[in-house]
Amino acid sequence: MLRQAKLDQQHKAIALTFDDGPWPTTTRQILEILKKNNIKATFFWVGRYLQTYPELGKQVASAGHAIGNHTWNHQYIKYNEDGAAREIDRTSSLIEEVTGVKTSLFRPPGGILNNGLAAYAQKKNYAVIMWSADSLDWRTATQSLMDNVMRQANSGGIVLMHDGGGNRSRTVQALPDIIAKLRKEGYKFVTVPELLQMQEQALKKQETAQK
Repeated sequence: MLRQAKLDQQHKAIALTFDDGPWPTTTRQILEILKKNNIKATFFWVGRYLQTYPELGKQVASAGHAIGNHTWNHQYIKYNEDGAAREIDRTSSLIEEVTGVKTSLFRPPGGILNNGLAAYAQKKNYAVIMWSADSLDWRTATQSLMDNVMRQANSGGIVLMHDGGGNRSRTVQALPDIIAKLRKEGYKFVTVPELLQMQEQALKKQETAQK
């Protein structure tokens, strides 16, 4: 499970993540902003929205962003193993069918770790990806959304935002400024798989140094 990657001192990297898509209008707007800034992000998808907007899903994947599983229905209920399997397996199958991407990333809805979903995901060798900086973009104004991210940003961090699941115009509004501010502070933007890779390299380096 990962909330934040442990990186060596030379690397100041951060991962932007977007949940609850694909979603009409906002997902496209966010893709545009990321493209303009030459940034790859990580999108955690809800299966039933991908089923409704497969073309949007294809756009995200073909732009080279990383894709993760965010369940089929995005519900905050308890699941037995069969229920969890349906939520997760069905979503991963659809992601692969639509985009050709075989994902091994899972983010539990609401960050809930004890309702059967995360346990099933771990059993199936998914990396359970949480976050270290919560923008609270579903409830706060644009300015405080940006302040939330900047206050919690740190190297190896994972930023939680949303491109779907409701009106996300505030996220779209704040994103260019968040990117500019993080760049100014020397951050490099990476995907979650890249962050995992960098953590692995940092650990190897450490082990070698200790030998």
